[in-house]
Amino acid sequence: MSSTPLTEGWRSSSSRLLGLYSLLFVAWSSVLLGVMYWRVSDYLDGLAESALLQRAHLFQRFQGQTLDDALSESLRYDIHGTYAYGVFNAQGRHLTGPLQALPQGIEADQRSRQIRRWQLADGVREDNGRALAMRTQDDRVLVLVRQSGKLTAVNSIILDALWWGVSLTVIPGLAGWHVLRRRPLKRIQQIEAATDRITAGDLGQRLPVSGRRDEIDRLSSIVNGMLDRIEQLMTEVKGVSDSIAHDLRTPLTRLRAHLYRTRVALDDQDPQAVQLDRALTETDLLMGRFSALLRVSELESGQRRSAFEDVEVMSLLAELHEFYLPLAEEKQQRLELETGTDPILLRGDRELLFEAIANLLSNALRFTPEGGRIVLRAVSDAAGVQVEVVDSGPGIPAEDRSRVVQRFQRGRDPAGQSDGFGLGLSIVAAIASLHGLHLEIAAAEGGGARLILQGIHGAENSRSAYAP
Repeated sequence: MSSTPLTEGWRSSSSRLLGLYSLLFVAWSSVLLGVMYWRVSDYLDGLAESALLQRAHLFQRFQGQTLDDALSESLRYDIHGTYAYGVFNAQGRHLTGPLQALPQGIEADQRSRQIRRWQLADGVREDNGRALAMRTQDDRVLVLVRQSGKLTAVNSIILDALWWGVSLTVIPGLAGWHVLRRRPLKRIQQIEAATDRITAGDLGQRLPVSGRRDEIDRLSSIVNGMLDRIEQLMTEVKGVSDSIAHDLRTPLTRLRAHLYRTRVALDDQDPQAVQLDRALTETDLLMGRFSALLRVSELESGQRRSAFEDVEVMSLLAELHEFYLPLAEEKQQRLELETGTDPILLRGDRELLFEAIANLLSNALRFTPEGGRIVLRAVSDAAGVQVEVVDSGPGIPAEDRSRVVQRFQRGRDPAGQSDGFGLGLSIVAAIASLHGLHLEIAAAEGGGARLILQGIHGAENSRSAYAP
């Protein structure tokens, strides 16, 4: 079975729910990791500012040379070079310390500020940091700077973790969505295949039910129960109609015999003779309809399958062509036979196959206008046997092709004729089913109808379709 396209798979409710759940999971994970990043970053910024204020409060107790010594000594314990300081006079001239100039925008108000550029003894450094300026007891300005590089590295690690977390959430989410949606879609495809066979007329087919007892199984069980009831009702209706046809055939035969004897006793000029002739015609139509109905029932029951043998298709078609050629010539139609030289064998009942193809030819002769062309052909290849009846009549509309093989359904006759029981193609379909053949109705190339009986070679056609 072919795989379902992505766009078609997305239409299923399970795929949408799984996709929506994956999107919500990814969105919530992103929000969670984003909040964590913001909180940790804010916490680290608070630690940096707190450490800077603590150093400022510590150095505020010293003055003069004692302050200079304490500041110089503090750098010995700054292993990572995180801190820097500078001492300036009231006019902003550098006195001592690695910081050579007052950072831009800094004021001696003991408030921590964000800076991005400051000048050290070894050059100008452009890096994120925080600076704090305050006045010492000897009226100098002390500027303390704390570099944010280490904190920024921690933030980068957190940000990388955020992206990795989102990626590792999205990829398994998409993979899980793809895997989890395949099983329901596969089951839906199996149900669709079974439904197609049921729609084609196999009412014994049932929807597959797994052992999971989930909602799909519950739905399949409900539909199977409905199909059981429908099949039972149709069997009962079919049995009633067959019983009616069988029971009425005997009284109709007696009625026709009485009418015929009465008609024979009358003179042709008697006014009642005309009415009796009409009654006899209607009786014959009723008896023909009941006989055809019983014929379909007999074929559908498979009672004739035990007498199957290999039938030579070429000789069968030649016999049919010879039989119907005078009728075609009477209507000024061309009935052509196209066969090859190699023999073609088909396993089945010769009389039934003759009847099926004869029904197809009768319909072609009926609907093809005068001067029209009817082709009877048989072809054989590696795929099997194909018998075709092609005419140049009005054809069968596409919307009617599945309907005309049902009982009492007639095709649209452009000539306005209403004769026929609507059972001819039903008999053909029943014979085809009995032989494991497929009846296909299509349009001919130049207009008209093309009816095809398809099967496989020899004895395989019946075994393949009816093997237990």
